[in-house]
Amino acid sequence: MTTNPTAPAPSLTALSEAFGRKTLKPSDVVEAQLKRIAKRDPVLGSYQAVYADDAMQAAKAADLAIAAGHRIGPFHGISFALKDIFDVDGRVTACGSLALQDRISEQSGTLVRRLIAAGGILLGKTKTVECALGGWGTNQRMGTPRNPWDLETARVPGGSSAGSGVAVASDLVTCATGTDTGGSVRLPAAYCGLTGLKVSKDYLPTDGIYPLSHTLDTPGPMARSVADVALMLAVLRGTEGWAIDQDLQNGHGLFAFHGAGVQGLKLGILDDSERQVCDAEMLKNYDAAVDILASLGAQIAVFNAPERYCDLADANGAITIFEGYGYHKALYEVAQNPMDEDVRKRMLAGRGMTAESHAVNLSQKTDTQDQFRAAMIGFDALLTPTVAQAAPKLSDIDQDISPGHFTRPFNYLDMAALSLPMAPTLQGLPTSLQIVTRAGHEPLSLQIGAAYEAALGPWRQPDLSAL
Repeated sequence: MTTNPTAPAPSLTALSEAFGRKTLKPSDVVEAQLKRIAKRDPVLGSYQAVYADDAMQAAKAADLAIAAGHRIGPFHGISFALKDIFDVDGRVTACGSLALQDRISEQSGTLVRRLIAAGGILLGKTKTVECALGGWGTNQRMGTPRNPWDLETARVPGGSSAGSGVAVASDLVTCATGTDTGGSVRLPAAYCGLTGLKVSKDYLPTDGIYPLSHTLDTPGPMARSVADVALMLAVLRGTEGWAIDQDLQNGHGLFAFHGAGVQGLKLGILDDSERQVCDAEMLKNYDAAVDILASLGAQIAVFNAPERYCDLADANGAITIFEGYGYHKALYEVAQNPMDEDVRKRMLAGRGMTAESHAVNLSQKTDTQDQFRAAMIGFDALLTPTVAQAAPKLSDIDQDISPGHFTRPFNYLDMAALSLPMAPTLQGLPTSLQIVTRAGHEPLSLQIGAAYEAALGPWRQPDLSAL
């Protein structure tokens, strides 16, 4: 196992500041990342496709523009990768499926256009669980990315945005997109030692993203810190570069978390029944995280959820499978199609679901959301572990069980949720804290996360010197 993590790679915000000061050029960073991809990714397997020539061309253009005083904004020159369910004009979007490997996108979606318009440099597409339906991060046909925190034993990278998590954690790109229907941004963030944000429904547009569940799908950013996620989120929201610069300088908007702290905020923690889901190391680190936030002035109280998280997770799964089967049955009903058999089994579970039962599920979803809103009166946010244990061995997982016990409920409830690193396990594996806020309160998630992050100290990255 890799147990001696190295100092972290430069963050998105650090690179942005260096580009702005003209002490570093985007092409130098992109060239170094492409070299690391060529060297490391044959083992790590995070990328589905790498656009090396186009990326270098864009990086050199960014060099010239910034040098000439034409910097677009703080994302200008920053490299990013896209989960391979995001359409890019003229590029293949295979959605993790051999059956879709010839699917050429006719146009880029809104989020892709915003990232490029902000001066971002697309390095490539990252691997995903087939059709984004799976939390462990595995892919039988296209390959499973390797969790970089253990080079000796294959461990789950987290899914479905597995390649994005591995690529960012391994310094093969500065930041990346994922999508989250039941935890698919937060799970790879948790298992790979990153920060990832699940936004509330309609907080970001979803056009040009291959669908799984129109009710639950949400795109989101993955990066190395809360500040990095906030900057990427501002770009994804379509904020102009000059306005982002202004908000950064003044600590406004998504960047109001600077110095805001958690004094006086009331944070809800797990009750005894939910604690039993977690292993001992995760609970130890979770309790330590809660103690840190309490020491910063937060009020801590047990949150008694009106329904068990496992029941909410199951309800989320039922909606996902019904809608996913509706989109993808033509692929999965043909036995000869080269599909991932684990995903096929999940997808075909939608055969027996009726429109009537789905309508009941959606109605119950609305009622449950109302119950949670009532239960949360007086609470500003909820705290949970993101996952119940650190990344398990691939050989130990059960594909019939989802790791999304703590993530899927908040898709179902349409709440915002930030996942960020806690202390590592004794083996050096990442553990992760989840900060959950009401829909539309993403900035508060960032505020609480930034306070915790600052108190915990800088996170490190896996030691990949052997690659």
